[in-house]
Amino acid sequence: MAESFLNNPTGSVSTSDPLGEILHLLQLEGTFYCVPELSAPWGIEVPDLDGQMVLVAVTEGACVLELQTDDNIELRPGQLLLLPHGRPVILRSSADAASTPLFEIPATRHNPVYETMVFGGGGSITRMTCGVLKVDDMTASRLTDLLPAYIFLDSFDPDAGTWLHASLRFLAEEARNPKPGGEIVLTRLTDILVVQTIRSWLESAPQEKTGWLAALRDSRVGRALQEFHRAPHQAWSVQGLAAAAGMSRSAFASRFKELVGEGAMQYATRWRMQLARRELLHGECQTAEIASRLGYDSEAAFARAFKRVTGQTPGSVRRGVA
Repeated sequence: MAESFLNNPTGSVSTSDPLGEILHLLQLEGTFYCVPELSAPWGIEVPDLDGQMVLVAVTEGACVLELQTDDNIELRPGQLLLLPHGRPVILRSSADAASTPLFEIPATRHNPVYETMVFGGGGSITRMTCGVLKVDDMTASRLTDLLPAYIFLDSFDPDAGTWLHASLRFLAEEARNPKPGGEIVLTRLTDILVVQTIRSWLESAPQEKTGWLAALRDSRVGRALQEFHRAPHQAWSVQGLAAAAGMSRSAFASRFKELVGEGAMQYATRWRMQLARRELLHGECQTAEIASRLGYDSEAAFARAFKRVTGQTPGSVRRGVA
């Protein structure tokens, strides 16, 4: 069960690190994992997987990825590619190899989300691990909107963390020498690689002049965001956030909207509803308690705000009704 934001005495799992919080709240659900053994020539067409992230990590051999951006990227052992927006991609043994749609290729299903595959023309071998993870749009949209069309990481890059090299070596060993329970190890490690890849990109992301990431890095607005994320249940006002930023109310309101793209109170309400939605989906607290802990005077007022932001009622979210 996911940790309840109500377990904290302040009523939130929040810290003063908004980026860390987004990663904490990022709900990734693995929908498809595949460990293929491919012999040249081969080509696989991965369809549009909107709302999902696709990770490809080569553990032996090499492959060429043909992206919608018209970029061709060669992947070798120790390298991985993350497609944060699930756009179509073609994987090939070489740029001129013919390709087959992914779901037309025979595979061995080991459980509802994990399969292995042997495919190709009998030439040189390439092995890789692929994962498709569904993203909870409501919770993750502020983060995924920041991410580029693809993220490429090379564990042999001097700037790459030791975590990447160690993780990919372990992934390669598990794929090469399957052991009992190996599919659990591979799927969990793939999940971790996705989150770590996102975190790595965020740490080295370009210094944008506007946008949510720019707001976090702004010396004043970022300070106010930290204070809000430390205690989102408090009765924050624009004046209170401006004071935390060391700015006048009008200057803060203008700067916040310029950077974030919405007003400070809109941001605060949206974030509270994201916390509430997570609790409704994964926690045990009653709606009235969630409302109280988030600073609402009544369950009805909370329900109205929740419906306005999410388009759903708290009850429908709890019941899993789309």
